[in-house]
Amino acid sequence: MAQTMRYRYVGPAELRDQVVAVDAVAAIDTPASLDARLARRDRGDLVEPLTFVVALDGMLRLAPRRSEHVALAGGTDVLAAGEMTFASAETGWCVAEVTNQSTGYCPDPDSWPAVAGALDHVGVRHPGNFTDKVVFRRCPTCIERNIVRDDDFTCALCNSALPARWNFMTD
Repeated sequence: MAQTMRYRYVGPAELRDQVVAVDAVAAIDTPASLDARLARRDRGDLVEPLTFVVALDGMLRLAPRRSEHVALAGGTDVLAAGEMTFASAETGWCVAEVTNQSTGYCPDPDSWPAVAGALDHVGVRHPGNFTDKVVFRRCPTCIERNIVRDDDFTCALCNSALPARWNFMTD
């Protein structure tokens, strides 16, 4: 797996303390573990999007969509975070859609290699990149997290200019 950045939780402190029930979180390390996780859901053309993180050990972890990424990660740093939609395929499951949408970790789209590595390890076909890339920036003036839309690097709260490069803290 390519060397990637570690993302520290940057969201609200009250969410950091939420706990996801152990049976709702699945560590995915084999095709069978993915099949077992998705078999709990309705098997159709698409499975409702799931929350995911790639843990520091490269393991893909999945939970129901409305789960907080930080709870799924056990409060630790991650290599990637977002949402993932699976579709049934002739040979098992494949990733139909995947995004880096996580306002708790605000990962850069450059986190894709960690996602690809985790999926490749399990042998799951994927689209080769995020199907929807979210660009996050922290406002240097008001310190709020922002999602950049339509290449408008302006803070939604205070109208200050946002930096061109990803600017959240990392190790």
